[in-house]
Amino acid sequence: MGLTRAGRPRTLVGLYAAALIFVTVLGWIPALADANGRLFGIFRLTWYNDALHLASAAWALAAALRSRASALVFLIVFGALYLADGLMGLAIGTGFLDLSVVFYGVRDLPFDFKLLANLPHIVMGAIALAAGLAWRRA
Repeated sequence: MGLTRAGRPRTLVGLYAAALIFVTVLGWIPALADANGRLFGIFRLTWYNDALHLASAAWALAAALRSRASALVFLIVFGALYLADGLMGLAIGTGFLDLSVVFYGVRDLPFDFKLLANLPHIVMGAIALAAGLAWRRA
C-alpha cells in the first residue's frame, strides 16, 4: 500500500475502516453519552448501528487489503450510499441505511440538529465518492 498512485485508494479505505471501528467504540463509552443514550447528545447508536459500522469496517478492511480495484469499488459504492443517506437525513430527518425512514418516517427536527447528525455521513460519503471517481480515472 502506501501513498503511491496505486496505494492511495487502499490507504484511504484503510483509514475508513479505522474510522468506522473508532465510531463503534465511541458509542460504547458511557461518559460520551447523554441521559438518553445519545453519543455527544446527537447520535443514537444502537446494536444495529454498531453492526452496520462494523460490517462497513470489515468491507473496507477487506477492500484495502485485496486490491486497488476493490478499494475503488468500496470508495464509490460506500461513498454514494453514505452521501445519499446523509443528504436524506438532512432533508427529512431520517435515513435509509439504519432503516429509520421505515420506522420513523419524516421527522420534523431542527435544521441545526439534522445538520450535526448527518454531517459525518455527508462528509465521509462525499470524500469517498469524489476520491473513488477521481482515482478511477487516473
